Amino acid sequence: MNEQEQELQNDELTTNAVEPHTPSNTEDKQTEYIPIDSMDEVIRLFGVFDENLRVIEAETGAQIRVTGDMIAVTGTDEQDRVACGVIEKLLGLIRKGENIDRGRIRYAIDLAREGNADLILDLADDVIAFTSRGKQIKCKTLGQKKYVNALKKNTVVFGVGPAGTGKTYLAVAMAVLAYKNKEVSRIILTRPAVEAGEKLGFLPGDLQNKVDPYLRPLYDALYDFLGAEGFRTLSERGTIEVAPLAYMRGRTLNDAYIILDEAQNCTIEQMKMFLTRFGEGSRVVVTGDITQIDLPQEKKSGLIHALHVLKDVENIAMVYMSARDVVRHEMVQRIVRAYEQAAERAAERKAREERRRDDEKPEG
Repeated sequence: MNEQEQELQNDELTTNAVEPHTPSNTEDKQTEYIPIDSMDEVIRLFGVFDENLRVIEAETGAQIRVTGDMIAVTGTDEQDRVACGVIEKLLGLIRKGENIDRGRIRYAIDLAREGNADLILDLADDVIAFTSRGKQIKCKTLGQKKYVNALKKNTVVFGVGPAGTGKTYLAVAMAVLAYKNKEVSRIILTRPAVEAGEKLGFLPGDLQNKVDPYLRPLYDALYDFLGAEGFRTLSERGTIEVAPLAYMRGRTLNDAYIILDEAQNCTIEQMKMFLTRFGEGSRVVVTGDITQIDLPQEKKSGLIHALHVLKDVENIAMVYMSARDVVRHEMVQRIVRAYEQAAERAAERKAREERRRDDEKPEG
C-alpha cells in the first residue's frame, strides 16, 4: 500500500468514526426565559463554581445560561418543563432567604418530574419548631411532612425509614413543642441497649455510664431544642427522662410524650411491654430502620412484628420513608440506595434459587 492509499484509508476511518456521534433525528429544542431580579440570585442559585448549575443541567438534560436579566433554558419540551419549574421554585426559595444545596435541588427535580413543583415552596413555608438558637425547623421532603402530620393527629405513630430521614429529630421536635404548649407534662425518650457487634460491658462506670453511648443521639436532639442548661434543668426536675428500654417495665406513663428510638432492635416481648406502658393523655412515637437490625438471628424484630399486627388498629399511624427522604449529606442518600438495590438483587437471587429447587424436585 502506497502513501496515497494509506492517507485515503485513514480519511475513511476518521469519517466513519465521527458519523455515529451525529444523531440522524433529534427532538426539536427551544429556549425558555426566566426573569431574575439580581445577579446575586443567580450566584446563589448556581452555587460555588457553578456546582448547583451542573446538577440541574445533568439531572434535567437542559442547557442553562444567563443572558442579560434572564436565565435562558434550552431543551426539549420535557427538559424545559422540568428545568424551568425547578429554577422558578428555587429562585422563590432564595427570595425567602432559604439556602440551596445539591440535595435540595435533586429532590426539587424529582418533584418537578412528578408534576409537583408547587410543593417545593409549600415545604419551605411549613415551620415545625424553633431550636434554642432560634433556627427554624421545617420539613424538607414530602415523607417528612407526612410523618409530622401523623404526629400531630395520632396517639401512636410508627416512623420507619433509613438513617438520615429525620425520624428521631422530628419526633423530639414535636415532643418539645407539645411540652411547651402544655399538651403533656413530661417527655420520655428510650432506646433498647443492643450492642451493634460490639461489647461495652467491660467499660468502666455505673449502669448509666454504660448506656449513655446508646442514648447520645437523643441527648443531642434535646440539646438542640432546649439548650444544655434548659435540658439540665428539666432533667433534674424529672420532666425529661432519657433511659434504656429496660427501665420502662412495670410503669404506667400518664400525660407524657414517649419516644422509642431504634425500635428495630426490640424483641417482640419488649415491644409489647413498651406499647402497653402509656396511660391517659400520653402520646407514643416508635422509630426505627428495619434494614439495620442488630438482634441475634434467632430473635425476630419487635418493630417488624408490630407493623404487621397493628396495621389496622384505629388511631395508629405508620409512616414509611425512603432514600428520597434522606436529608443528611447527599452521599448518605446514594449509600442507602446502593444497599437497597443490593438487598433487592439478593432477594431476587434467593427467589430464583427457590424456584430452581422446586423445579428440580421429583414429582410424586
